[in-house]
Amino acid sequence: MGLRESPYSSRVLGGLDTTMRALLFPGYWLANEVLALQRCTGEKPRCAPYGLEVAVRGPLLLLLLLLYSPVSLLALLLWLPLQGARRPFAYQHTPGRARPEAWALPGPARTLRLLSGNVCLLPEGLAKFSNVWRTQWRARHIGQSLAQAAQCSTPCAPTGAPNGLAMPHGLPGGPAAVLGHPWGDPVVTVELLPVEEVGAVAGEANGPGEIAVRCPPNLDLLCLQEVFDLRASAHLRHFLAPQFEHIIHDVGTYGLQGCSALKLLNSGLFLASRYPLLAVEFHCYPNATGEDALCAKGLLCVQVQLGACQGRRVIGYLNCTHLQAPEADGPIRHEQLNLSLRWTQLFQDSHAQPGDVVAFDIFCGDLNFDTCSPGDAMEQGHEIFSRYIDPCRLGPCQDEPWAIGTLMNPLRIYDEAVATPESLKRTLENPEERRKYLAGPLQAEGSANLLATWHKGRRIDYTLYRQHWRPGHLKTAVEKVFFFTQLATCSDHLPVGLQLLVSSEVEPEAPARKDPL
Repeated sequence: MGLRESPYSSRVLGGLDTTMRALLFPGYWLANEVLALQRCTGEKPRCAPYGLEVAVRGPLLLLLLLLYSPVSLLALLLWLPLQGARRPFAYQHTPGRARPEAWALPGPARTLRLLSGNVCLLPEGLAKFSNVWRTQWRARHIGQSLAQAAQCSTPCAPTGAPNGLAMPHGLPGGPAAVLGHPWGDPVVTVELLPVEEVGAVAGEANGPGEIAVRCPPNLDLLCLQEVFDLRASAHLRHFLAPQFEHIIHDVGTYGLQGCSALKLLNSGLFLASRYPLLAVEFHCYPNATGEDALCAKGLLCVQVQLGACQGRRVIGYLNCTHLQAPEADGPIRHEQLNLSLRWTQLFQDSHAQPGDVVAFDIFCGDLNFDTCSPGDAMEQGHEIFSRYIDPCRLGPCQDEPWAIGTLMNPLRIYDEAVATPESLKRTLENPEERRKYLAGPLQAEGSANLLATWHKGRRIDYTLYRQHWRPGHLKTAVEKVFFFTQLATCSDHLPVGLQLLVSSEVEPEAPARKDPL
């Protein structure tokens, strides 16, 4: 049985929710317009002076908001009880497009491409606190850009592999990298492609990292954060639906359901997949504080079906999250990571079936800590990095030479040097120039480290993966790690892409041999 599209099991409840949201919208719009009176650095001067606009529009908007507040309050009181019957996500299925080729066992090596990014699609008034604006325009632009990247998505075997099978590769100087097994086995081997074959960031040491203007074609999975605005979400779904048949949106619990405080915004998580979704779960973090307590941040867990062979499912796991934002809240983020690991394992244990072949297991999202800031020391040593592999990380407080920060300095995202995808790419490839535009490391108390004269920026957006080392599972190798500049000025984050080569060493089950009579 497939997923139900509506978050409500009853059409009556769904209709009531739609009606209450329609009654709440005028009050929401008026409050948003009041907050949007602030200016961001990218806005051009208008005909009327800014002070005059605030003096005229501000009181008028506040008066209308006050007059409409009784209707908003009544609608809110009627809407809150409905949330107890709401599933914490909505699902959009768009049939009709050509489905991706199913994965076969045994079969050719396959390339899996994932993109994760914080797109800052908050209501306009809140988005301006991050110095971005035009939320609806940005949503359409982001949707069009990502849809174009996913067009003509036909999986194929990597070039240079005879008969479509993956060639074994290893690290320079040895056949493979030896790592501690996440679950306690003595050692495992994870094969990485030779650095000379997979390109490099200009001006940096060789490695699989690449600063790219355009998102690569054939995207399989898309994980976005901060898609809070429901109209922006609708724009994204409109453009992405022709390329991604399965979309999870409006993720999170509203009201007082499942979390410790009143939730007025959802989690902001948004997931699109070309492959069918077998199971979806969302868990809300119970320890959010401050402004983060008003939104239902949590962990989204998804089980994806890639194919089947002889009754065995070929599946993948994708876990997406967005952790507590304020820099000084390291203990809260640490506990949220603990909860994430627990929920991830419970989800996989509860939805696994005998004979399943796991092709990938990815943990991604905006984790709001980096590997260069002394203030993030607690999160840098978290257990998650012993269970999942960060391809950009060498160890605590140390990244690969080719890795760069993903958080921009929000006050400078409209500067000419970073205002277009091409100029942003050129700037990021220059170590001296990029330090001017990437957010710098933090001190232990959470404030910016103004004395840091050398840094590669705060890399707070992660794409982690792990290998399931059990008989019959598939092997995973990192081909590329991308830092994309296509969304220049649309967000204060750089989207991150992960390209994995998944190869099969699974042999088909031999037919039963009949004994001679």
